[in-house]
Amino acid sequence: MKIAISSEGKDENSQVSQMSGRAPYYLIFENKKLIKTIKNPFRMGGGGAGFSVAEMLSEEKVNLVISGKFGGNMVSTLETKGIKSKEMSGITVKEALEKAE
Repeated sequence: MKIAISSEGKDENSQVSQMSGRAPYYLIFENKKLIKTIKNPFRMGGGGAGFSVAEMLSEEKVNLVISGKFGGNMVSTLETKGIKSKEMSGITVKEALEKAE
């Protein structure tokens, strides 16, 4: 299973970001191993960040996205791509990964 987690920093000891579309980073894990760190290119700018991030994560072939909060557009885009979303906050990326499965 491939899991993407919104993060405030570049490693698994960082906090899960409260924002999904505007998260500073996305950490992608496969079989609980960090395989990719993405600096969110949609963090700044106009509207549509959630939709764009969902598209980007779909291209990464993730199965689950974890973030503090999700906007409606991001959730509906993830759903149409067959990607699950789960809200978790106040914990580190590593803790979220352990709770994910």
